[in-house]
Amino acid sequence: MGDVISSHLDEAKREIITARTGEVMGEFGRLYEQQYSVALFNKVRFDIEGGGGPQAQLLHRKIPLENKSIFSGSLFQYLEENKKWRTRFLFVPDSYIVNYYDNKASHDKGLHPKGTINCAGYKVLTSMEQYLDLISNSLPGVKAKVGSSPFLKCATQFPLILWHPYGRHYYFCVVTEKEQQKWHAVFQDCVRHANDGLSEENKVQTPAFTDAVRLYRQAHGHYGTWDMMCGVPSQILSNLVMEGLLPELRELISPRLKGKMHERQRNWMLISDAVYSLVQRQCQAQYEAVVQRCEAGRPVLEASIRTDMDQIITSKEHVTNKIRAVVLPKAEKLLKVSIQPYISSILDALMEPTSRGFSEVRDVFFRELVDMSKNTLNEGTKETVAEHMEKISMLAFHPVKMQSCYEKVEQLSLEGLQQRFDVSSPSVFVQRAQILMREQMDDAVYTFEQILHQSLESQGTEGLCKTIQRCQDRVIKKFDYDSSTVRKRFFREALLQIFIPYMLKQLSPSCASELPRFQELIFEDFSRFILVENIFEEVVLHSVMKDIMMAVKEAAVQRRHNLYRDSIVLTNSDPNLHLLGENPSIDWAGEYGAPEEADGAEEDGESEESQKRRRMKQVVSMIQVEGSPVLPGESCMEVPGVDGIPEEDGEEEEEEEEDATASQSDKPTETQNGASPAKTQENPLTLTNGSVPKEVEAKPEEQEKEVPSAAESAAENSSSTPSTTEEADNTVQGEDSQPAVVEEEEEHAAEEQLPPPPVDQEVTTASEEVSLPPPPPEEIHAEAAETEQEPASVPESQAEATKDFPPPPPHDDSGFQSPTNEEVEAEEEAAEAPQTAEGHPEVAEASVAMAPETEPKASDSEIEGH
Repeated sequence: MGDVISSHLDEAKREIITARTGEVMGEFGRLYEQQYSVALFNKVRFDIEGGGGPQAQLLHRKIPLENKSIFSGSLFQYLEENKKWRTRFLFVPDSYIVNYYDNKASHDKGLHPKGTINCAGYKVLTSMEQYLDLISNSLPGVKAKVGSSPFLKCATQFPLILWHPYGRHYYFCVVTEKEQQKWHAVFQDCVRHANDGLSEENKVQTPAFTDAVRLYRQAHGHYGTWDMMCGVPSQILSNLVMEGLLPELRELISPRLKGKMHERQRNWMLISDAVYSLVQRQCQAQYEAVVQRCEAGRPVLEASIRTDMDQIITSKEHVTNKIRAVVLPKAEKLLKVSIQPYISSILDALMEPTSRGFSEVRDVFFRELVDMSKNTLNEGTKETVAEHMEKISMLAFHPVKMQSCYEKVEQLSLEGLQQRFDVSSPSVFVQRAQILMREQMDDAVYTFEQILHQSLESQGTEGLCKTIQRCQDRVIKKFDYDSSTVRKRFFREALLQIFIPYMLKQLSPSCASELPRFQELIFEDFSRFILVENIFEEVVLHSVMKDIMMAVKEAAVQRRHNLYRDSIVLTNSDPNLHLLGENPSIDWAGEYGAPEEADGAEEDGESEESQKRRRMKQVVSMIQVEGSPVLPGESCMEVPGVDGIPEEDGEEEEEEEEDATASQSDKPTETQNGASPAKTQENPLTLTNGSVPKEVEAKPEEQEKEVPSAAESAAENSSSTPSTTEEADNTVQGEDSQPAVVEEEEEHAAEEQLPPPPVDQEVTTASEEVSLPPPPPEEIHAEAAETEQEPASVPESQAEATKDFPPPPPHDDSGFQSPTNEEVEAEEEAAEAPQTAEGHPEVAEASVAMAPETEPKASDSEIEGH
């Protein structure tokens, strides 16, 4: 691998890379210094004048993932250095940077990971076909022959591949489809988080950086959205360099690549990754130098701004009026012909999937709270509530539970409009909408936590079920209003991102020659804070903003979009609630749960950092492979390397491998899960519902042993598992894990109930190596449906009480109506609200009835910045 890189990246080519990087960073640095002064002026002006739109009704958690991790578990990773598949333990902390270790013990001891993966710019693929389609475009003119074998042969039929257009590719495999789905959701969440953009808290560096990158690309003819505007600044700048550098290097290196087709593709990917790493190091160093230089001059600039603020504003308004007189007639003509006819169609394309996604967020949140309310009927104690709140508190960051919400937005399509308006891909808008959905879910959960905690402190457990319902209704209404506000802002920003670049591209040729003369109207002392290019873009933005605002306002009137009208703008209608906004997240287990037992590791003198790392609570439950034995951390799996895989006409050898795989089907697949030894050694194959795989059940030595009956195992489960049977009966829990919901298995679960295997089940040794893993055994779903278990544990009086929990309230035709109590309904009727066909009040009156302190505010017509 090193020979390939060193032979093709000689000193001459490294000099080309350094020169191209220096050219890009030099031009970017000049633009950044200009935009830094403008961003500083805008920040100081905003601090003095203030501003803002409607106030959010939900509380916001400052550090949502404190002392939490996202996910951890074991899978197989393909190693480039020895061309083998090995077991690796992956740990995803709150930073969403994927760390991989040799085994779980290495992670628990606090050792450095074998490697880390920053997922910015990556795509998560679940099939070799998807991957081969992408790499076939890496070298133009090099196409795969039909029937040829790739350089990589997956160890199982469930791959997970992280693909990047410039950087290194990562190859993983798991043994079941259920594992693949869970890991896919986790990796997608890591990509989504890394692509979220720069922190908006820095009001100077972030806008200066984004404007400098945008102006650089516009200067080179790229006006539309950009998929690779993701990651930290050094990654974004590296993508900017590679966008122009990679085609040049490909023309130089591609003719010299030798070997078969897939070998040339593989070598090119290694070379591209080496170039990307080199460019990233150089961009990082040069960007830090530019930022340091700007920050050093910030005090002088800020003092000048505060001294001459009024004169700067007056001078800017004078120049703006002059530019508007020249640009506005051309902009309005373009707007009438090329923009206005498409606003409504693009808005509908954005609204439908986005509204469905936010509606699904609401339904998921509602269902979780109803499940908790039902289970408190059985045992209405603070410990029971704390147990459920521990699971609900991280609902927004549970990739698997949120997947149904994210999938709704992924249906967004802008086909037919992408080429006209130079939109590279709808993924830019999809990921932004998904991030907003996650934020709204966490705000709703955090608000519910604070209200419920306050109620428990003041009222105790008396009427606990009704207390939960009241808190639920209160939060749902606030969610309805906030989600409407967030979506309307998202629609406005998305339309601006689509239309503004197109208008600038059309207007720049005719206006560019006239703009320099306006620079003479600006005093030299103010020229750092007033740039003609920025004013030109502001004029174009304001010319189209009126039409966008009007289109969104008209859409809000249509009930099918589930939006509040702009005339309904709530102020702080719940001042007592917002007093809780500064409170930290509630540790439900520590405050209401049973005290944790001292761990044996403390007696062995384990370091405090290792204890914290090992005890860190995990958002997603760890994977226990059904039907597979538990292996120690040093387990490994090998498959033939590249040399052992035929390039072409290899069908006979592949058939022989399949026959060998079939002969080994009685052997359990080697894998490692992240569960603690205390739990896995006691009964490594037992599921929480007492079922076992068919493969284990069929062994004669196990059939001779004494096995408890299905009824006894079910009784033991009902006494030992949590009351939330829908979750607890569907997964095997690992260390510090939470059960995941499997809803589709209930119908099949009622038909089979298998006994658990014996405790002394043999475990395959860790040192075994096989050429290919056997196909995973069929999963036997033996979970009893929740509706069939309730009569055994819920008395009749309590069963009747469950009727008090209605299904999710209808909101498709009534603007996200929430379930209201009789008093609120009486107030709404007294307000003489117009009724829909179903008898629900209009959205406006429902939002006003949220809280008695509601005060009307002026219409939300303020134009937000681009």
